Amino acid sequence: MRRIRKGDLVQVISGKYKGAKGRILVVLADEDKVVVEGINIKKRHVKPNAKMPQGGVVEREAPIHSCKVMPIDPSTGKPTRVRIKIEDGKKVRVAVKSGTLLTATANP
Repeated sequence: MRRIRKGDLVQVISGKYKGAKGRILVVLADEDKVVVEGINIKKRHVKPNAKMPQGGVVEREAPIHSCKVMPIDPSTGKPTRVRIKIEDGKKVRVAVKSGTLLTATANP
C-alpha cells in the first residue's frame, strides 16, 4: 500500500515550492515521483499538430520526488506522516499526528 495516492491533498516540504499545497494528479510509482496540481510548472515548446494547429508554448506540471511532499491531516490542516494500520482485515492509512483516517475522498 502506498502512503500517497492520487487525489490526496499534500504540502511541499522542501525545495523551490516549499509550503505550497496542491492535489496529486498522478503517482509515478516506478520513479517514486508525483505530479502535484499547480506545483513545478515547466514550459514546453510544442510544434504545430492536429491538437494545436498554431503550436506554441504550453505550461504543465512536471513530476517532483515523493519524499518532498507530505499529506495534509484532514482534522488539523497540517502536514503529517502516514501510518498503515489493519482495521477489519483491510489496510488503511492513518495520520500519525491525530490518528484520523486518510482517504482521497475525505480530503476536501
